[in-house]
Amino acid sequence: MTFEGMDSGPYDKAERSARKAYELYEDGKMKQALAALERAIEVNPSNSAWHFNKGLTLDAISRFDEAIAEYELALQLSPNDLEILNALAVDYTRTGLYDRALTTFEYIQQLDPEFEPSYCNRIITYAEMGQHDMAEQMFYLAQQIDEECPLCYYNIGNSLFARGQFKKAVRCWLRTAELEPTHPQINYRIAQAYWSDGDHDKAREHFLAELRNNPGDVEAIMDMALFLLQTGDLDGAKEKFHRLLEMDPDFAPAMLYLGEIALDQGDPQGAAELFEEALKKDATLAGPHYRLAQCALLDEHKSRARAHLIAELDHEIDDAGTLVSMASMFLAIEDPDHASQCLLRAIGLDMRSADAYYYLGVSAANKSQFADAERFFSRALELDRDHLGALRDSAFTFLAAGQAAKATARIARARALRPDDCELRMLDYSVRLILLTGRLTSVFCRLDPRPVLGRLYRRIRGR
Repeated sequence: MTFEGMDSGPYDKAERSARKAYELYEDGKMKQALAALERAIEVNPSNSAWHFNKGLTLDAISRFDEAIAEYELALQLSPNDLEILNALAVDYTRTGLYDRALTTFEYIQQLDPEFEPSYCNRIITYAEMGQHDMAEQMFYLAQQIDEECPLCYYNIGNSLFARGQFKKAVRCWLRTAELEPTHPQINYRIAQAYWSDGDHDKAREHFLAELRNNPGDVEAIMDMALFLLQTGDLDGAKEKFHRLLEMDPDFAPAMLYLGEIALDQGDPQGAAELFEEALKKDATLAGPHYRLAQCALLDEHKSRARAHLIAELDHEIDDAGTLVSMASMFLAIEDPDHASQCLLRAIGLDMRSADAYYYLGVSAANKSQFADAERFFSRALELDRDHLGALRDSAFTFLAAGQAAKATARIARARALRPDDCELRMLDYSVRLILLTGRLTSVFCRLDPRPVLGRLYRRIRGR
């Protein structure tokens, strides 16, 4: 009896699908690998290794919740499998389920105290929880088992970076690069640490090294573009943003920052076109409405500026400086309610923002709430004793309260900072005239934030 030409059984086909899935995974073809694994599992759902491999594949495309479900299925079929437990704990960390992650890592430790990944990966869990002392403890426990684990150095580097210990983070990541030169994005992380530590030459060197190894890494290209933008290399930044658009013509953040550069170079019309195009590509992108409001103010289109500012408020803004800048624009178009909303949000993010308290003072003074205005101005000066706007405008509130001597003292401090400022010189003259005549006449007027708008416009940084 011959078996040639006969179809193999479904289990053989499932095995071939599983082997093909592995090849596709190794080639980076994750969706095809996932489909092949699903065909295999459909035939034999009791194979824990296939569920585990499906979890790994889902991890590779950032579908972590689905990966967790696969690991949990695999664990039901193979209880106490250390690799499955470790992968599950890692994904619990990725999804913010820190208590489950720690419980799982501790269970692994009970099963096998020498299983190094249970300590190594716990570094990140504790770091994300802000428990950096425990992260360091896990690092030293892992070192006792494998003192040359590149991932341990990488993970503790992340903890150090989060604490602002950039030099130590660099040393750890350089060690990772030494132990594993192909570690994903390692030069990029080193570049970020050098940048944060103010060593721009070293940062540039490692950004370039990362892009030589991974020329298509969108995240690294974008961050290098922002680095070049911050360090004043506008041509270099433009080249990187244009490269991103060559890779993806619909990449809205690149359009936003090209608009920033155009605005900085005195081309508001070109900037506005780029901001509008960015919104067409991604209506949810934070930043374009804010910049379009600036462009509208430059053209004295108050209603258009207000519409863009209100649209920007719909986004989650996590930068206090941006909110203060928006508040100053709302005040310039005489919308104190939205200005106050921005300023209170700014103080919620940064309680030491002198500019936020200053503009709250401006808003209060414009409503003739002079006692509140002086309280806000005084707070601004506590935070920044040389805050020119608070010194100047608090002089008006002191005059309104009949405290001319205090007004004179504030103006004197302001003039010491800016002795050649024409506006301050005129204000000083006016106050002296008031003291001479004993009348406020028309000198006291509504406080106008527009002269200092330009000082407060800030770039929206990458989100």
